[in-house]
Order: sequence, then structure tokens, then C-alpha cells
Amino acid sequence: MDRIRLVGGNELNGEILISGAKNAALPLMISSLLTHEPLVLENVPRLADVKQLERILENHGVDIAVHGRRRGEAEGGGQRMTFHANDIVDTTAPYDLVSKMRASFWVIGPLLAREHNARVSLPGGCAIGTRPVDLFLYGLKALGADIDIDEGYVVAKAPKGGLVGTTITFPKVSVGATHTILMAATLAKGTTIIENAAREPEIGNVAECLVAMGAKISGIGTERLVIEGVSELHGATHEVLPDRIETGTYAMAAAMAGGNVLLRGARPEHLQAALDTLSASGVHITSEADGIRVYRNGNGIQPVDIETQPFPGFPTDLQAQFMALMTMSTGTSHIRETIFENRYMHVAELARFGADISVDGQLATVHGKSQLKGAQVMATDLRASVSLVIAGLAARGETIVNRVYHLDRGFERLEEKLSRCGAEIERLAS
Repeated sequence: MDRIRLVGGNELNGEILISGAKNAALPLMISSLLTHEPLVLENVPRLADVKQLERILENHGVDIAVHGRRRGEAEGGGQRMTFHANDIVDTTAPYDLVSKMRASFWVIGPLLAREHNARVSLPGGCAIGTRPVDLFLYGLKALGADIDIDEGYVVAKAPKGGLVGTTITFPKVSVGATHTILMAATLAKGTTIIENAAREPEIGNVAECLVAMGAKISGIGTERLVIEGVSELHGATHEVLPDRIETGTYAMAAAMAGGNVLLRGARPEHLQAALDTLSASGVHITSEADGIRVYRNGNGIQPVDIETQPFPGFPTDLQAQFMALMTMSTGTSHIRETIFENRYMHVAELARFGADISVDGQLATVHGKSQLKGAQVMATDLRASVSLVIAGLAARGETIVNRVYHLDRGFERLEEKLSRCGAEIERLAS
């Protein structure tokens, strides 16, 4: 397996182009199953998860093309891809494909809506908690689907004539369930109302794409989505929004290492809670016409308490990165993880740098230190892996991060982006 080697101590100065959001690209790709016409997506990131979902969609019969860079497009920008699901040749999503990535389970919504049946393996993904699919099935049943579990597969059938709109009130916020029911409802008969819907920007990005494809959706960006079903959707061209988690990650990297970095293309309104937290820690954050500038030069990092929350709160996907930052604060900070019950696996690895962190249930207490020391560490999941890179940027000496295939799932050209800003970082091939 590949490893990443880095030597800490260098400030970060320069620009980092923010890639397209993984958490929007994946459901946007899946939405291509809803129409027999081509869907063109722009700014698609080059990630392992994108490649894995390509395999899954091809298994269903989707033709996929990757286009070259067009005149005037910035070097290093995302891919332009066409997804054409003219014929669904198979409504089964097999275990060997779905088990590698949780978001692939979301194909159940479009398959059920368009083909009226689906057989999808229960999902896999990062081992950061159980993340059950009960809310997905609750929503699909409410739309009239008959659901059965058979040898690790969810077998779903729509009633004769297709899914039927209804009011669905989620007992708790779920991004995946909101994506799935939103897509399924576009082809349901009548009106579907989703109450307590997730409000993440990625949900809005997908909803806007569906509208461009002919869907009738109101309430985008709110916790109440209203979908008037249509008989069919058509093709469209749509752009994947910039990745707010990548934005926050590089902002925290600049905060930890020091320096002055422009995060080009970033949208501050997509992660304001995280930016406000960074500002409270003593980091200078300014919005510019073409992105967000992050600046810290010599001043200490102040301890700040956070609690992860659904959007617009502090994102759980930035919790590990923020914890890495707090290990070098001038005092004690507290982090409460409310989204996933097993998202502190990075604590033991951060301790290898000399970090002083204790965990009691959902609460982590971080006692800041003036200096971390480089170490051999192991990535345990996608976001935890990048928190180790952030710690290594500021640690004294050499750090080796093992099992970086987790990084490749969600961060595009990470070593290149950081090295261009002065980091001493390289990938060591296995």
C-alpha cells in the first residue's frame, strides 16, 4: 500500500484550487439513472470513490465518457463527464461493488423510481459507525414500495404504476436518506413532501440538477422539500459545487502550519460555522472575489469548544481535522461528536505525535501542546487520514502516514496541492 511521507515545519503559502465536492458528485452521478437522456457533469473530482461508482453505474448499463479540457478551462480543474443511462440492463447492485462504498446504496431510489424494482446490497464504507439504512427504507416504504431483506440484499418493488407521493417526516436528519428519497420522488405520482430534510449544500446542488432535468422541486435549501412528480426527466448539463470539506481541511492545514493560503473557488457560505470557529481560534479568515484567504503568522492557536451538527452547524467531516489543530492550542478544548458514534479512531493515532487527548463517550478533551513530534501513523478512515497529514505538517521531524488509500477516496492530488504551497510531502509507492 502507498504511504505518504512528510517533514513538518514549513509554512504554507500560495494558492490551492478547491476540487468538486465528492459528496455532491456521487449522488449527481447516481441521478443519471433517472433519465434515458445524457447527463453531463462538470467539475467532477478525480477520486477513488468516483471510479468505484463508475463501475457500479456501468453494471446497471450506464455509458460513461470523460471529456478533455476545453479552451479557457483552468489547468487542474475537475473532469467533464457524460452519463447516459439509455437502458437499465440490471437492477441489481451486487455486494462486491456496493460493500466498498456506502453512497452506492443510493442507487436504490432511482432504480425503484424508474424500473419499479431494485435489488441492492447493504452498504459498506468507512468504519465510523453503524450508519443504518432504516431511514432510507422508511422513506421508500412511505412512497409505496414493498421492501424485503434477503441474504444481505434489500429487495424493493414499487406498486403497479410506480411510486406514489406522500408526506415523509424523518425522525432525524439524514443526508443519504434525503438524497435517495428526493431522487425517487421526482418520478413518483403526485406530490411528495420531505419534512426534516437535510440542508447540506450538496443536497441543494443535486436538487438544482434535478430541476434542470425537468423535476419540480421547491424548498431547496430548507428542511421542507416539496416534489411534484413528473412522468419522465430529460438530460441536462450541471456543475458540481466546490468541496466545502476540502476547503475546511486546507484552511485548518494552513492554520496549523502557519502561512498565507488562498483557497481558490471556495464558497464561505457553505462552511461558515467552521470558518467562524477558525476565526475564534485566532486564524485570520477573509472572503475574496475568487475564494477564501487563510492567514496565520506566529500567533498562538486559541482553544475552542465545538459540537458537530448537521448543516449549517460544524460538519462532522471536519471534526478530525479540527482536533488535530487543537492539539497545538494554548489551552484545553472540548469536542463533542453527535453524528457518528465511532468517529474518534484518529485519537490513538494523534497520540503518536504526542497529542494529549482523552475521550469519554461523545466528548473528547484536547490539552494543547506547543510542539508535536513526527511519527509513524495509520489512517483509519477518510477524514481521519487527512487529520494525520495536517498534524504532520506542523510536527517536528518526519511523519509517515500508512494506508493512504483512504485519502484517495476523498482528496484529489493532496500531495501536489500541499507541496505547491511549500510543504515537504511525497507519496511513497508500495
